[in-house]
Amino acid sequence: MTTLRTSIALLGLTLALGNNASAETWATSWYAAPQPGWDQHFVLPMNVPALLEKQTVQESLRLSTGGKRVRLVFSNRYGRDALALGEVRVGLAGQTAQPHVVRFSGKTAATIAPGGSLVSDPVLLSVPALARLDVSTWLPARTPVTSFHWGGQQTFRLIDGKNAPQRGEGRLFLSAVQVDAAPDARTVVALGDSITDGNGSTPDADRRWPDFLAKRLAPHGVAVANAGISGGRLLKDGMGESALARFEQDVLSQPGVSDVIVLLGINDIGWPGSPFAPGEQAVTLDELRAGYQRLAKAAHARGLRITVGTLPPFEGALEGTPFAGHYSPAKERLRLQLNDWLRSAGLFDAVVDFDAVLRDPARPQRMRTEFDSGDHLHPGDAGYRAMAEAIDIAPLLAKVRP
Repeated sequence: MTTLRTSIALLGLTLALGNNASAETWATSWYAAPQPGWDQHFVLPMNVPALLEKQTVQESLRLSTGGKRVRLVFSNRYGRDALALGEVRVGLAGQTAQPHVVRFSGKTAATIAPGGSLVSDPVLLSVPALARLDVSTWLPARTPVTSFHWGGQQTFRLIDGKNAPQRGEGRLFLSAVQVDAAPDARTVVALGDSITDGNGSTPDADRRWPDFLAKRLAPHGVAVANAGISGGRLLKDGMGESALARFEQDVLSQPGVSDVIVLLGINDIGWPGSPFAPGEQAVTLDELRAGYQRLAKAAHARGLRITVGTLPPFEGALEGTPFAGHYSPAKERLRLQLNDWLRSAGLFDAVVDFDAVLRDPARPQRMRTEFDSGDHLHPGDAGYRAMAEAIDIAPLLAKVRP
């Protein structure tokens, strides 16, 4: 994890990029939040190669809103070495036309310093809403993977020209696509953990709840940026920095951002005493409330609306797996207490009762079978669709108060 000093230094860089993008009416149409890598002592593997060299990363992604031009954003936020980008190409998926060469300050190659990020020059590529893009990135130099995005129910391919393509899970270095949008266009950021990142949904099918929400908002010119991180927590670092630490970069500094929808806390509650954090002390309701209060204050100070979601039921979460211990009756009581507070706190612009949507009426501490992915923690496709449909989009379409 980065130190506080490093995080403050990175903040200045990202603020500068975000402010410039906002002035030019760019909006984030797709996002994958960067995470720091970890070593073999953590209970989950990274599922990506530790080192890349002279390989091309091929990725496919679905935008939310469209525009007349696009810009690609590459991140080396947690890198310990400079990241060298060779030729990068982008094009609409399924098109026979040659993909566009992406330039950086007029050049086809670029280097990103450790802790930095880089926005490409605008690419004259007209993209409709919900379009799929193919992006290929040539990595010419020795490239340790110390900054990436884990999982996300999205895959990539590695090609070296000698061996069969290698498939990986997650995202490597490509962190955002911005579109040259209409002056009144804006972005809703979904900030969460693996439930927002889509664990349990069909891979490469865009069936996470932010994906379903994007389909509802796209006709209105409102984008959705998914800033979910599997293993993410509100208060402490997990499989990524805490939401409090990354709120500036992943939410507030996004060009065009008007709203944030927050769904966090189940890992703060579930991790202590589990294989993820076996020696960690249980979190308290006061600590969780204080964290949410900080997010609300930060969002409102920057003119953003903040919507919060109640935590879904999780009885039996990860039972029968090496990660059992996520659920207990004591943890369930804390989830209910936090949900009651979220519904009644009056600090937020809106509340989405995901708990009410997903719970089994006959056994409310457990997820409805038809919405459960099978691990009793993450919804499946149908559950994520129901979550997105439960969000009242009318406030998201309203103009933000000055």
